[in-house]
Amino acid sequence: MKAIRLTLICHALTRAQKTGHLHRVDDGILPLSQPPTVNLPGVRLLTAPERRARESAAWLSELAEVEPALADCDLGRWQGMALKQLQAEQPQALADWLQDPANAVHGGESFAALCKRMATWLAAFDRPGEWLAVTHPLVMRAVLVQVLGCPMSAGQRIDVLPLSRLELSFTGQWRLRLG
Repeated sequence: MKAIRLTLICHALTRAQKTGHLHRVDDGILPLSQPPTVNLPGVRLLTAPERRARESAAWLSELAEVEPALADCDLGRWQGMALKQLQAEQPQALADWLQDPANAVHGGESFAALCKRMATWLAAFDRPGEWLAVTHPLVMRAVLVQVLGCPMSAGQRIDVLPLSRLELSFTGQWRLRLG
């Protein structure tokens, strides 16, 4: 069995993140003062389908393959809403969503469903070699929860900043790689 090295990279900063809004599918990234530094020889690149991920991946390579499974969590009716607005208008719904991973009060995908989607993708990912995958904060949280086998509620305690990296390896089981 050949080893797999998979580095998940969070997309670059968006206006929504900067202004405290939840994401929308068509959010783009803010201009980067300098592109992220990644050594790419022999590394293959995957990207989530959303604009912000594809724009971030374009900084790394023109040869990114869109991977639908890396799509961000569907926030349903809450897409694009300001967190302050949600706190003011729907405080209990927001609290329920943050405390219960199975809750999808917004009409979209729950964190539990996202974790299941990512567990399925990781279980099927059998492409040996070195990979980079540009994706989203919630997706990276879900992957961490799966790899570490921790409770889904732990996902709320993980901060994923723009351009953060999560390094994994697989030789029979997924492992977190600290560097």
